This record gives sequence, structure tokens and C-alpha cells, in this order.
Amino acid sequence: MRTVYLNGEYVPEKDAKVSVFDRAFLFADAVYEVTTVLKGKLVDFDNHMKRLKRSMKELNYEPTLNEKSILKFHKELIKLNKLEEGVIYLQVSRGVAERDFTFPEGSELTVTAFTQKKDLIENKSSKKGISIITIEDLRWKRCDIKTIQLLYPSMAKTEAVKKGA
Repeated sequence: MRTVYLNGEYVPEKDAKVSVFDRAFLFADAVYEVTTVLKGKLVDFDNHMKRLKRSMKELNYEPTLNEKSILKFHKELIKLNKLEEGVIYLQVSRGVAERDFTFPEGSELTVTAFTQKKDLIENKSSKKGISIITIEDLRWKRCDIKTIQLLYPSMAKTEAVKKGA
């Protein structure tokens, strides 16, 4: 069983719980990064943190995370889970709040991270390549499907409230 990181604690994966009122669950109001681990070392960590910081800034997240603490818990997850090759998935949400489209003020971020063992180097795809197809990107054309991905309406309502509407 893996050990995961949840809001400052290392817990067995079976005990890791996030509130049903978390904005990631209700609105898809979260950002993430997946960092590769090879030979027990993080690959391109600094650039992942730059992108995470940029994503959080674009969504007006409170800047309460710092790269040093993220690096520390990434390294600890590698150690605790004996990860030699694979990835660390990090997700940050705006946290727990009453269900409302406007972004809550002062809520604590929900920070989760877990490891996944994967054969990244010695696998069939890396040896033989892969076949791909291209498809039309329908994300914006399928507004008829009512999903929990309500991040953009949340962004719009928050902006409207800021402007007095």
C-alpha cells in the first residue's frame, strides 16, 4: 500500500480522504502537475513548479505553497514508497467551501500527492513506438453535457462579482 501526501501529512492511501465539499470535486477547481521519477530522482522539477505557480496565479489561488515544501514532500514520497521509476501526481484545489460559483476567500488549499510506479524506460512503447490518431477537440463544443467541470463558469461569476454585477 502506498503512502500519500494529504495537506501536510503522510497517510496510507486507504486513509486519504478529501471532503465532498472540496472545490476540485464540485467544480473541477484544481490544478495538477505530474513529475517523472527516474532512478529515484525527480526529472525537470523546477519547470513543473514554474507551470504550477503560473496555473495557480491564473486562477487567483492564494500563493500559500512554496517550492521548497513541495520538493521536500516529493522527495519524502519517493523514499516512503521506494519509487525508482514512475511519477508523482500533485493536485492542488482551492479547498473546502460551501457550493457557490464564486471563488471563496480565505479557504485553505487542498494539497494531495501520490506516487505511481511505471516502467518509463524499458517498456514496449519506448522500444517499438506507438500509433496515434488525431481527433477534433470538442471540449468547448460539448456544452450540452453537464459535467462537474464548472471551473470556467466559476471564473466568469467571480469576475462579474468583482465588477459589481
